[in-house]
Amino acid sequence: MIRLLAGLLVLACLVRPAIAGPDAAAINNAEFKGKAPSDDKIHPAVVKAQVLLDRANLSPGEIDGKLGENARKALKAFTEANGLAAGKQPLTSEIWGALVATSSDAVIVDYKITDKDVKGPFLEKLPAKMEDMKGLKSLGYTSPREAIAEKFHMSEALLAALNPGKKFDEADQTISVVNVAVTETKANGDSKTKSAKPAVTRVEVDKTAQTVKAFADSQLIAFFPATVGSTEKPTPSGTLKVTSIDANPHYGYNPDYKFKGVKSKTAFTINPGPNNPAGIYWIGLSAEGYGIHGTPNPSKVSKAESHGCVRLTNWDVAKLAKLLKKGSEVSFIDHEAANRK
Repeated sequence: MIRLLAGLLVLACLVRPAIAGPDAAAINNAEFKGKAPSDDKIHPAVVKAQVLLDRANLSPGEIDGKLGENARKALKAFTEANGLAAGKQPLTSEIWGALVATSSDAVIVDYKITDKDVKGPFLEKLPAKMEDMKGLKSLGYTSPREAIAEKFHMSEALLAALNPGKKFDEADQTISVVNVAVTETKANGDSKTKSAKPAVTRVEVDKTAQTVKAFADSQLIAFFPATVGSTEKPTPSGTLKVTSIDANPHYGYNPDYKFKGVKSKTAFTINPGPNNPAGIYWIGLSAEGYGIHGTPNPSKVSKAESHGCVRLTNWDVAKLAKLLKKGSEVSFIDHEAANRK
């Protein structure tokens, strides 16, 4: 009996309870206290700010509750777009007040998991190498948790923290999610999803800042953090045009690209899916092999090199694709190079 109890004690020590984060009430009622939160911990006010930025079409990338690089970029874009004074910190009382005034909808809401969310099919494991992806029928999600997190523009860690102890693989289970949808009220009092923005006439890709801005004439319509180019295959300079807009693209690998880590000497094709290297949308540009596309790794946007293209989160590239049309201009700029002249 003593040995059995000892074994149970050891087992108990090895089992770690799920780490709970801030709850819905803490986030919905969050206020900025005048000091920028830490960038390495989930913070209620940062979750709220990220959701409000996403609703304003100034994407913070993956909503994770941390005041990281992409959240700071989005706050800067919001500050500039609204003619606010930039402070020493990315978030100030003035910026917070203007941001909160953009939308009164709840930031965290209940969501009932659907049969579609858990149906799959799901990948047992996403291959690390491109060559190992070419034989798969589709590049779907690896789990319902990944699918639900991406549906609501969230990190899996934030989704788990909001729902301690839940596994996300049971339909009809109610969970907490961030509310990225924006609603407006009609004259008769009914609600509807906010109308789409005007068609984008020009896209500006900043290779130094690793950002994408979309304009209708001179009006900023949307902002996205991005991964732009790499040392082995730099992104082009100058102005290109959109030549194609394709949902659920196949990914075609050309051995002439000589991507790092890809050993294949022959061309191959990877089937569509959100975990396809090109994500869920491909926006082709008028330079062979270059485009704007999604990614299977939203947490790495603007933090890891691309293969020369412009990489956004899947939800951001889907938003941009719906605003663009063939012939739209995409200008590549390099502020660092311009400053050296």
